[in-house]
Amino acid sequence: MKNRIWFLLLLCLAGACSHAPRKELIVGMELASPPFEMADTQGNPAGISVDLANALGEFLGREVVIENMPFDGLIPALKTGKIDLVISSMTATPERAGSIDFSDPYLKTGLCLLVGAKSNIRGIEDADQPGKAICVKKGTTGEVYAQAHIENAQKLVFDREAACVLEVIQGKSDAFIYDQMSVYKNWQANPDTTRAILKPFHEESWAIGIRKGNPELRARVNEFLAHFREKNGFEELGDRYLKEQKEAFKKLGYPFFF
Repeated sequence: MKNRIWFLLLLCLAGACSHAPRKELIVGMELASPPFEMADTQGNPAGISVDLANALGEFLGREVVIENMPFDGLIPALKTGKIDLVISSMTATPERAGSIDFSDPYLKTGLCLLVGAKSNIRGIEDADQPGKAICVKKGTTGEVYAQAHIENAQKLVFDREAACVLEVIQGKSDAFIYDQMSVYKNWQANPDTTRAILKPFHEESWAIGIRKGNPELRARVNEFLAHFREKNGFEELGDRYLKEQKEAFKKLGYPFFF
């Protein structure tokens, strides 16, 4: 018995009982928000967030594995250690910062509205009226905003962005609260049935989600973001995926995101 105990102790001293971090960098995202998070024609992860994750992995010297999961499951997966980071168009909010850490912001955006093409709504005040309905996607800052600030309109919560857009197209909802880029994209995809009110009524920033108690990884992620920005990596991503949007937002007088 004593020999067995000594053998186990030697194994632990040799490192067999240590909890060394895995070599792979497991990045969680929901592949449902092109051009940031999506799948290519072969079903492989693609988009701005995927390219950003791969560049981060190269910077850290770790192989990146993308885990596709519902947006509202990302923070629980991060907290339980199923994933190492969240890079999924996630807004850094005080509520989320209570349970996870965030990197420095890498993108600035804001909440705005997608409404029906013939709607007389001009802003959030017009939408938040008795008899009107506002839809939001579950787990997003649009839902958080609606629960905290929408007092008069009916609030409708859906699991998917596409369902919210369809609600507006079919006239079942008067407005859809979402980020500027997504609202612009959905308006461009449905120009005859929707209208975008792109001026944000609530500004916010996107950041990389990191499990609490991991200051070394957070410091390295921030180091990467500064390096990536310095070498114009974000500008290149914008030109590659969002050239049309960059030009459109410039004409409209809204600052671009990165």
